[in-house]
Amino acid sequence: MDIEMNEEPRTSIPMSRIQKLIGQRMLESKLTKPCYYIGIDADTTELMDSRHQLKKQLGVKITSNAFYIKTLGLAVKEFPLMVGSIIGDSIKIADSVNVGFAVNAPHGLVVPVIKEAHNKTLAEIAVLEKELTDKARSNKLTLEEISGETIGLSNLGVYDIDSFIGIVPPPATAILSVGNTIHRVVTKDGKILIRKITTLTIAVDSRIVPDPYAAKFLARIAELLASPKKLIS
Repeated sequence: MDIEMNEEPRTSIPMSRIQKLIGQRMLESKLTKPCYYIGIDADTTELMDSRHQLKKQLGVKITSNAFYIKTLGLAVKEFPLMVGSIIGDSIKIADSVNVGFAVNAPHGLVVPVIKEAHNKTLAEIAVLEKELTDKARSNKLTLEEISGETIGLSNLGVYDIDSFIGIVPPPATAILSVGNTIHRVVTKDGKILIRKITTLTIAVDSRIVPDPYAAKFLARIAELLASPKKLIS
């Protein structure tokens, strides 16, 4: 919800039902999940430059979120503890990688879920991501389409935010936060280059995932994003 000051500012702003629900869920997460935070800079030059060609090749527009969702699906297959949850005295690994991605809708923040991301092609994810985003913004999502999240994704790069830390959704163990993609001068193989760099941060429940494990997971995400050909299938 966008708030602007006017000539007669209100002293109070009523909260919508969804704002109250989100507030309760985020408070629950902060009170019950002792998280740590890890960040990395990913070279997304080839990935960002490939989007126009992929649109022609796959017949569908590929958003940056589609890439991140596909990457999470692949990376979690290698690091399944990232979708673990505490059940009694054990850690249960989720059966599938269901990526909940935040959408800023007129009625508040909404989190539709792409189920089985690890089994979907990039084109399938792109189509579904657009469909769910459109439904979120028109307040037409079903309960099924917002349920079952096993890992979260939040992308504020579209708002020119360089980096940030998201709050882990209550049903999940981790959330990947994506910042803006900016041009940076870097050195590679002894050469000075200008590359497109995206800052990634993850918040992780420390009860379930040791920090070295999460660090390797995030490094794998950065590696996959730097090689977009691995994401096309």
